[in-house]
Amino acid sequence: MDRALEFVGNHPFLFGILAVLAVLFFAIENKRSGKKISPNTLGMMVNSQNAQLIDIRAKKKFVTGYIQGSRNIPFTELKDRIEEIHAIEQPVIIICDMGVQAGAAIQMIAKENVYRLEGGVGGWQAAGMPLVGLKDAKPKVKAKPSLHK
Repeated sequence: MDRALEFVGNHPFLFGILAVLAVLFFAIENKRSGKKISPNTLGMMVNSQNAQLIDIRAKKKFVTGYIQGSRNIPFTELKDRIEEIHAIEQPVIIICDMGVQAGAAIQMIAKENVYRLEGGVGGWQAAGMPLVGLKDAKPKVKAKPSLHK
């Protein structure tokens, strides 16, 4: 540990450059993957700016539960529907499972006023926000085999 501190002390210019490069890397990476918004901000943007919600999860996941007002455009179909998204004048919020795939979608869309939900649907639920479309049906219980024919 002492040798490492001595090395840093003897080469401040190198570590200054390293620090600048690290800051630039994270700034560019953050910009490239889009602006993140919190679940609370999502609600405010929908109410005040009529933000459009696009859920890029697969149809099977979407139907198990989604944020009210969102429409499903699976990530696999996104390239074919870019023009549809570019035609939206309001802010667009991209939603995925955990917020990671939404960053890739924002890069693909390459449009101003596009955001991603921080934490995705998981972050939404962790914030105590509800999903609609959840299959509220009771779990199917297998019937016990009958001894009578």
